[in-house]
Amino acid sequence: MRMSKIIPAKRWMLVISCIGVLGLVAFSGFILFEATKAQVDITDNGEKETVQTHADTVAELLDEMGITVGEHDDISPDMEASVEDGMDITYQTAKQITVTIDNDDSTYYTTADTVGEFLDEEDIQTGKHDRVSVNHTADITDGQQITIDRAFQVKINDAGDESKVWTTDTTVKQLLKDNNISFDDDDKVKPALDKKAKADQTIKIVRVETDTDKVEETVAFDTETREDSSLLKGKEKVVSEGQEGTIVKKYEVTLENGKEVDRELVDEVVKEESKNRVVAVGTKEPASEPELVTMSNKKSNENDETSNNTSNNDNQPSGGKVLYMTATGYTAYCDGCSGITATGINLKDNPNKKVVAVDPNVIPLGTRVWVEGYGEAIAGDTGGAIKGNRIDIHVPTKAETYQYNWKTVKVKILD
Repeated sequence: MRMSKIIPAKRWMLVISCIGVLGLVAFSGFILFEATKAQVDITDNGEKETVQTHADTVAELLDEMGITVGEHDDISPDMEASVEDGMDITYQTAKQITVTIDNDDSTYYTTADTVGEFLDEEDIQTGKHDRVSVNHTADITDGQQITIDRAFQVKINDAGDESKVWTTDTTVKQLLKDNNISFDDDDKVKPALDKKAKADQTIKIVRVETDTDKVEETVAFDTETREDSSLLKGKEKVVSEGQEGTIVKKYEVTLENGKEVDRELVDEVVKEESKNRVVAVGTKEPASEPELVTMSNKKSNENDETSNNTSNNDNQPSGGKVLYMTATGYTAYCDGCSGITATGINLKDNPNKKVVAVDPNVIPLGTRVWVEGYGEAIAGDTGGAIKGNRIDIHVPTKAETYQYNWKTVKVKILD
């Protein structure tokens, strides 16, 4: 039987001593390795962490930690900086921002904390009238959309009153609403409410109102004749004077910016009926037997003839429609008169021209007429106040106008 070799005790003690020395050396080396590491504070997107490293540069340290730095990210100090004990390293990941200015898109990357800081960083100016979709104090978020509408001036003409306002890309309707300018459905707005407002444009508002107006107008009376056998032929006698009637007309009046642009008759009521003028016309034949004419009879006949001439006034023509009208007088030099009639007659060059102003609805322009106390004339003019049974008589001088001061005259239509 083979016996194992027994190692002497001294040799065992030597082996153990060697192992102890090696372990001490390894432990000491480990302690020394750890002791030579640099201690660094890293703030990654706001979160702080303390690490120990043997990395020589910031880039190596970040690589050890699995942090990838993008093109637009913010790192301080820079990637090539040497790592030192007690160093502070700050890393911020850039956020992508889309900015739309007047429908033009641009993409940015930023590490700013707020919208205001980002706009300052990129030197994007905003005026106090510009419209920014996000408040300047709002935090920046990745993928954020910021819209900026640049303001411009627009002129508003509101019923003649002009003003300038600031606005952005919006409709005419919204612009007026934003500036507290109200309008009714009847008002006219140009450009149309649904159109986009444009820089240096004028928005015109026409204020439309409707009102009612009641006007009293006179109604001319007609003349009727009745045969009278008690009167000699050629003789006339007024049985009853005519009387003008009155009619009340109701109009719907349209005003634009306070000025009348349309007038529509909507109702009329007869307030007082006109009464015809009745004239007796003689039919009695004169006596066929000759009479002895004495001086007194001759004088009486002469007076009758003078009376007839006066009643027939100014060689009154026979026939024609008869009207009794209220007359006034005017000259070519009255206030507001041009001297040129509605039919083109120059009264200043023809001061003695026989012309009367009429309502064309009663006597058509161009009609020949005979006027009691004036004679034959042409209906060649009109007047704002000459309505219905009215006539304005042209005379050379102002003094002559007073003889027709609202006087009722007999008028015959000759044409």
